[in-house]
Amino acid sequence: MSDLIPFIVDNYNYWIYITLLMIGLYAMIAKKNLVKKVVGMNIFQTAIILFYVSIGAKKGATIPIIQHGHGEGAHEITASVIEAAEYINPLPHVLMLTAIVVSVATLGVALALAIRIYNRYETLEEDEILAQIREK
Repeated sequence: MSDLIPFIVDNYNYWIYITLLMIGLYAMIAKKNLVKKVVGMNIFQTAIILFYVSIGAKKGATIPIIQHGHGEGAHEITASVIEAAEYINPLPHVLMLTAIVVSVATLGVALALAIRIYNRYETLEEDEILAQIREK
């Protein structure tokens, strides 16, 4: 039991991601309003993006830019050994930039569909929409 509290405190960021994931999942599954489902989806996507950005971070590391890689002084860099462990991997961050763009586009399309559904059925409640579809 004494090891549990330091474990929770040391990994607080993972607990935040899990909480955000569960809030988003709950909203997508349990809510009947379409806009609430879209907001839940957006919270879920944000939690995943935060998770990937945080695991891409490294304490004490620097950005992966090699000084004097081209032109004058380039021969000096080839003589020294480059330690990959001293640099941050930029791939997770780059992928999450793409995920942010996809997330915004998904949100826009989902809200546009919600507007079209509201214009047609005059409601955003899933049960009422399904009832109107069954009547036709």
